[in-house]
Amino acid sequence: MSALRILVIGAGGREHALAWKLAQSPLVDRIFVCPGNGGTALAAKTTNVNLSASDFPALVDFALKNEVSLVVPGPEQPLVDGVESFFRKVGIPVFGPTALAARMEGSKAFSKAFMDRHQIPTAKFRVFASTEVDQAIDYVRTCGFKVVLKASGLAAGKGVLLPETVDEAVAGLKEIMVDNVFGAAGQEVVVEELLTGPEVSVLAFSDGYTVTSLPAAQDHKRIGEGDTGPNTGGMGAYAPAPVATAEVMDRITKEVLQPTISGMRKEGFPFVGMLFTGLMITEGGPKVLEYNVRFGDPETEALVLLLDPETDLASILLACAERRLDAVEVKTRPGFGVSVVLASQGYPGSYAKGKEITIGQMPSGELPQLLGRSTVGGYLMATNRYLRGRVLVVSAYAPTLQGALDAAYAGVENISFEGKVFRRDIAHRALSAKAAGGLTYAQAGVSVDAGNALVEAIKPYVRATRRPGADAEIGGFGGVFDLKATGYKDPVLVSGTDGVGTKLRVAMDVGLHDFVGIDLVAMSVNDLLVQGAEPLYFLDYFACSKLDVDTAARVVKGIADGCVQAGCALIGGETAEMPSMYHGDDYDLAGFAVGAVERELILPQPTIVPGDVLLGLPSSGVHSNGFSLVRKVVARAGLSYAAPCPWDASATLGRALLEPTRIYVRSVLPAAQAGLLKGMSHITGGGFVENVPRVLPKGTGCAIDAAAWELPPVFRFLMQHGGVAPREMARTFNCGIGMVLVVAPGDAARATEALQRAGEEVVYRIGEVTAQSGVELRNLSAWS
Repeated sequence: MSALRILVIGAGGREHALAWKLAQSPLVDRIFVCPGNGGTALAAKTTNVNLSASDFPALVDFALKNEVSLVVPGPEQPLVDGVESFFRKVGIPVFGPTALAARMEGSKAFSKAFMDRHQIPTAKFRVFASTEVDQAIDYVRTCGFKVVLKASGLAAGKGVLLPETVDEAVAGLKEIMVDNVFGAAGQEVVVEELLTGPEVSVLAFSDGYTVTSLPAAQDHKRIGEGDTGPNTGGMGAYAPAPVATAEVMDRITKEVLQPTISGMRKEGFPFVGMLFTGLMITEGGPKVLEYNVRFGDPETEALVLLLDPETDLASILLACAERRLDAVEVKTRPGFGVSVVLASQGYPGSYAKGKEITIGQMPSGELPQLLGRSTVGGYLMATNRYLRGRVLVVSAYAPTLQGALDAAYAGVENISFEGKVFRRDIAHRALSAKAAGGLTYAQAGVSVDAGNALVEAIKPYVRATRRPGADAEIGGFGGVFDLKATGYKDPVLVSGTDGVGTKLRVAMDVGLHDFVGIDLVAMSVNDLLVQGAEPLYFLDYFACSKLDVDTAARVVKGIADGCVQAGCALIGGETAEMPSMYHGDDYDLAGFAVGAVERELILPQPTIVPGDVLLGLPSSGVHSNGFSLVRKVVARAGLSYAAPCPWDASATLGRALLEPTRIYVRSVLPAAQAGLLKGMSHITGGGFVENVPRVLPKGTGCAIDAAAWELPPVFRFLMQHGGVAPREMARTFNCGIGMVLVVAPGDAARATEALQRAGEEVVYRIGEVTAQSGVELRNLSAWS
């Protein structure tokens, strides 16, 4: 490889740190920094270039004349403005994203929508245009949680407001949207839920395919100690942050970084460069606060000190630009890097400029880097005048965090200027966590208090399911049922267990949790019913990473509603809060039901013969099977769950698809107990083709007439937009018939009357048992 000439764009401490590390590469011949600062002017192999960082044609001309082989933009503005394309057109690789990819930082509204599309964990949010101030105010007053206000555009790291009250939030919205305190950056405002937990910054190299992260850092945004006062561009950082354990970093990679890189590539704007992701480590796992598309400042000043001496930064950056990051190794060394920012009094508000700086002898191991255009001489004495609010950053490395902090602050003491301001509590979170000693169950992510609150919230719902044999009181070690109280003479117990499948995914995406509990009960009790059994009691299992009491209570209320419909008691359940086992706010469900039937009435009866009649009972919709295909069809149709339902203008698509599964117990059980039914088939996954044969004797089959009932519009939608063939429909969905009953020809009329007396409005005669095994589907053309 020929000697590299690198052009670094920028003028701060970040650029000084990059130049310092790049100069250590044997591959690097020369480094140009545009415009640079006093520190970069004295760095090895480095020359400042007196050109504007925003004059892209001039930069390209300079790069061509000086045979530059790699460009490294430091700040975000050139990247958002498309500097990458100027150099790409002349064949010079850039370590940095295209303007399209840089929208991830340039527009918070865009990045939040991207996260939503790719199910990357982040806070709940809404986006408002600056003309929608009244709607935004109404939202913060009614959303039910504390909010963060973010100007969508670039605001030099200061476009975020953290109101403590609703009134402060309203005032903040007016500042951004009416008073334009952040200028054009506030043309759109993101209002999002305030997340709680430790915050970390993860910087990761990417070539558009591979992503390799550096140790997680913690920045200190607030100007004041104890994280008080207004936000700044950053007052210091340290890495690695102990809160970002190996498990947490693994989740960040799998749930955030890799899905982000893959999603950007799939959407046509692959990311090349340094992806900087700000995250909150909540009790439910890591959630994205924001993306930046470049090296962080002041994180970079600490992180470069953690790169292994054998790690060549120049080769890594070039490998990313050439789409071959997987060919190089990114190694870090053990220990800690710390950076402490020195700012001028008044920052981040107005401040005086032109004050003299004096830098004395720096202790061994310190690296003072310039955030403004001052001169620093390493171990030498130098004086100059500062021009910026953040003036200098002192970085240090040591095997221990305390050692790195002591070294950095020793360096700070050797720098003086009028109005010097700095935070004395960098890394206070790590130090306080260490001093706090032992862990608690809550710190591990399991809230016993939340579990107790859920039990209290659901007790009224559970009591509503009381029936003979069960008092439906919960809280003990197990549920109790008195079988004798039911009056059975020679009972056989029948049990069943099931879940809701990927219909849960739709419920979670829509945010509607009220009906999946009914689905859960229906899937189990309908399976008891087909054996002639009366459902007696039910137990549920609810699993999540972080227990949201309101969501869980809504789910359990649905379970209780389903039990009431089925006439069974909800006598117990398990709520399992398992940190890191599920993605974000996702949860899973399972149900277990037990019923009883008199021995002589167990179904199917051995008397089923060819010629017996098949009766069909209508379904309420898709029920709870086939949703993996449903979701594919919806995606292919380009629809969202919030869109109007194509077959029901009174509902959204999501609400229509979540119509709960019918529970057939009350309408069918009387006919079964009267001995009018020979068998039943619950039409679940596998449709008619797989489910009806399960009830028929060996050597027999059935014929089903698809023209005997009208195919409901939801299934026509799935056929049309998914291109699903009629026979595939019949082996996947219920297609409008949720329960099939087998009756003797002479009992068909009596059975129909019994069903209608018990509440069935329509009973279809859909086919017959045949002497040939398998399912013959007749008149499928009626569905086309």
